[in-house]
Amino acid sequence: MKLDRPARRATLVVHVAAAAGWLGLTLGLLALAVAAITTDSAATTEAAVRSMKIFTDWLVLPLAFLTLLSGLVLSLGTHWGLARHRWVYVKFWLTLATTIASVFALRPGVSDAVDTVASGASLVDPTDLIAGPIVSLSAYLFMMVISVLKPWGLTKRGRKQRESARGRRSVSGKAVDSEGARQPA
Repeated sequence: MKLDRPARRATLVVHVAAAAGWLGLTLGLLALAVAAITTDSAATTEAAVRSMKIFTDWLVLPLAFLTLLSGLVLSLGTHWGLARHRWVYVKFWLTLATTIASVFALRPGVSDAVDTVASGASLVDPTDLIAGPIVSLSAYLFMMVISVLKPWGLTKRGRKQRESARGRRSVSGKAVDSEGARQPA
């Protein structure tokens, strides 16, 4: 089922807003991680990781799931399709991977860091705190670029669908070939 224009536009606005929010949140997490690992102040480190925990507990997952869901609705409800264009396919799998990484790596890592600094100990390996936001930010920027450039063309499935549609199409009752040209009667 294809989305009508108002539904497509509304879903696109939700998708872009959620993705932009997720990107901005990741920049905030990166800034807090840098603050936590570069300071000599235990209080600043604790404040930074506690702030990261609030972000990861309350904002990351809703924005991740909203981005994933709205992207899925857009891909299935428009001509782009989920597995028709390579850039959509790549973007879907990257969004899914970063969502899963947020659930199983980022949130637990930040929670462990909070527990460590709350107990009065210093962070054992501060690179663990900054790695997640760096990887996420790289993935989001890459997805943003491919959303704008739309590289790589159709997937094999997309090419088959296009050829099948062109083969069935006719112009003024006359059959057309796979390139859309009329065939002689």
